[in-house]
Amino acid sequence: MRVLKLNITWKFCLFMIIAIILTNIPFLGSYVRVINTLIHESGHAVIALLGGKVHTISLFMNTEGVTYTSHLNWFGSFFTGIAGYVFSSIIAFLSFWFISRKQYKPLIFILLLFIGLNLIFWVRNFYGLFWLISFGALFLLLLFKGSTTFVQNCLLIIASILLVESLSSSFTILLLSFIQPHSAGDATGLTRSTMFIPAQFWGIFFFAQAIFFLLLGYKHGNYRIDK
Repeated sequence: MRVLKLNITWKFCLFMIIAIILTNIPFLGSYVRVINTLIHESGHAVIALLGGKVHTISLFMNTEGVTYTSHLNWFGSFFTGIAGYVFSSIIAFLSFWFISRKQYKPLIFILLLFIGLNLIFWVRNFYGLFWLISFGALFLLLLFKGSTTFVQNCLLIIASILLVESLSSSFTILLLSFIQPHSAGDATGLTRSTMFIPAQFWGIFFFAQAIFFLLLGYKHGNYRIDK
């Protein structure tokens, strides 16, 4: 049992290393990293829909994204601002959770759902449409043509990319909240919403929740992957 656990631990670490390497390859790295941007912006959109409206989402080649929303009240704006980084971390964790239970098709369907919703309702910029169509086609190929082992390994890479990117993007916001608190993305937006809670607090919050889900992802990444 100890040898099996060690082997699975090394497999989890191996895929995390693969994800780090992939995300740093010129052009290809930016392309695969947009999966995290999609989830991040979709998090804003999903929460905004609970008490407001989503106008458009844009996905860019440099892995940045922007979601334009309107809200009926302060609470909607506040929780929409929190949702992006938290949603990315949760989906990264859930990806490992599904994989650990060999639920590959449900995970692919969930990711295709995000792609489909953005493609139909929200994303209208050229690169965003190109990315959604091309990445969606890759998921469809996995769904209908991929062998079980190939699908598992591809999904492990996707899950690892989501986990790595959710951590690195939240760390970037943490740094920006201290270095440039007036230009720290969602942390700055939340400071404007709350008036009295500084950007540094939100930077720490985003990074802390990413660490929390990283640990959960590690736990589930070491659970029955090879069985």
